[in-house]
Amino acid sequence: MWIYEKKLQYPVRVSKCDPRLAKFLIEQYGGADGELAAALRYLNQRYTIPDKVIGLLTDIGTEEFAHLEMIATMVYKLTKDATPEQLKQAGLAEHYVDHGSALFYHNAAGNPWTATYIQAKGDPIADLYEDIAAEEKARATYEHIINLTDDVDIQDSLKFLREREIVHALRFREAVEMLKEYQTEKKAF
Repeated sequence: MWIYEKKLQYPVRVSKCDPRLAKFLIEQYGGADGELAAALRYLNQRYTIPDKVIGLLTDIGTEEFAHLEMIATMVYKLTKDATPEQLKQAGLAEHYVDHGSALFYHNAAGNPWTATYIQAKGDPIADLYEDIAAEEKARATYEHIINLTDDVDIQDSLKFLREREIVHALRFREAVEMLKEYQTEKKAF
């Protein structure tokens, strides 16, 4: 079904312990516009979308899981040497109390991930516009996080992820145009 290579889609390098940045990155792990929500949204929507677009949703949905793995690696590397006091100062005391050093699906504010983050209308055009918006929101979030760190190593990985969000949004836009064209041709007959 899949071939798993024991390497990340893009290298993740972190130059220093930074629990504060890890807290911000958790938004992309378990937040409304994060990688988990995107992966599940696309893999769910593919069941009610025309055959012409199923492969696109499958491909991007599975890539989002690779991005989730990258975010998890970043958070781990940013916090692995942090003391409980550093975690507390970074606003991660509650996370530490509940989960220790384990990752948990929640957003930067500590709110747990919820299935209400996933939208699916069963209307291909509506769902694809939702997907475009999701990718653009993720892109904006990555830009905000990039602006919050001076760690050039982590900025590099975040820029890669931001660029993939742009590519995904473009592919979804292309799919919308293709489906609109298909619908127009279908009505012509």
